[in-house]
Amino acid sequence: MSAKRKGSFTVWGLLIFLFSCSVYAIPLPTIVVVSTGGTISMKVDPESGGPVPALRGEDLIQAVPELEKLARIRVVNFSNIPSDYMDGKRWILLSRRVSSILSDPEVSGVIITHGTDTLEETAYFLDLTLSSEKPVVLIGAQRNASEKDTDGPRNLLNAVHQILNKKSVGRGVTVNFNHYINAARSVTKTHSSNVQTFESGNYGYLGYVDNDGVVFFNKSLRRQTIPLPVQLPRVDLIDMYAGADGALLKNAVDLGAEGIVVAALGSGNVNESMYEAIQYALQSKVPVVISSRSYFGRVLPIYGFKGGGATLKEIGCVFADDLSPWKARVLLMLTLPLTKGQSGLQSYFDN
Repeated sequence: MSAKRKGSFTVWGLLIFLFSCSVYAIPLPTIVVVSTGGTISMKVDPESGGPVPALRGEDLIQAVPELEKLARIRVVNFSNIPSDYMDGKRWILLSRRVSSILSDPEVSGVIITHGTDTLEETAYFLDLTLSSEKPVVLIGAQRNASEKDTDGPRNLLNAVHQILNKKSVGRGVTVNFNHYINAARSVTKTHSSNVQTFESGNYGYLGYVDNDGVVFFNKSLRRQTIPLPVQLPRVDLIDMYAGADGALLKNAVDLGAEGIVVAALGSGNVNESMYEAIQYALQSKVPVVISSRSYFGRVLPIYGFKGGGATLKEIGCVFADDLSPWKARVLLMLTLPLTKGQSGLQSYFDN
């Protein structure tokens, strides 16, 4: 072999070596998992026989060994509670923590593990209060970690795949569950135990996580950002039902509620007793938002009988559009510190 050819091989070998080093030197993207608790973090307690909080965020990561090849995972153990214990104070703290994490330029996105019972409310609260375009994905599990077919690890893996997809940027806070991606505003829990529980109704899913990648086919057009207050006002949720006498609503006012959401019937109607209780609240300077018990559709000021939507609008009620009662409560809690007038509040619910 000539010296010239031998030198050529040496150069090529060096180039291949340098290329290999450069490839392996490229750092994996960083994703932060914020653990808050819920069924995904529970195992069956031998004494009680029921699932209880047991796992930290690090334990959830160890259950999915594939993650180490996809991203550098950092864990923040925010809390370890059933999501039934989630409240306004924790929402504010969680929003601040996630906002701080997202401000780190090295972080590609955040995954929040959460119980399914109030997951949609937390997702919507964060969607309203986080301004970053980086993806924030909430996941959970319907089956606890002691069950052989627990769904938590798969949801965690799917959430990582979602964040790593470049098209996930700018879609707001989402819920990734059983492969489907949902927008925070539209998602709701529809089944008490089935793993296919989170649906988005008329709005549809944003996308799907498949074996070969993530497919996005929709985008949420109804998003807004609201300043995070120091503390949230007390807002009570009152159901309308056949024979309701309005006493619970009046009691809520007397006990210090600063705002009230009524889960009304149909397109936004109540009976005469509830109508009078709503009048009592408005006369006491307590704003009232009308939502609906119906799963689909908007509330509208249509009916003219005493307690019909048109009469409620006339006396000063705010209409929640198609927001569920519990999400209408979230939005009212965030907007009451900004305005208490009917027109001002209505503008937020129309957005």
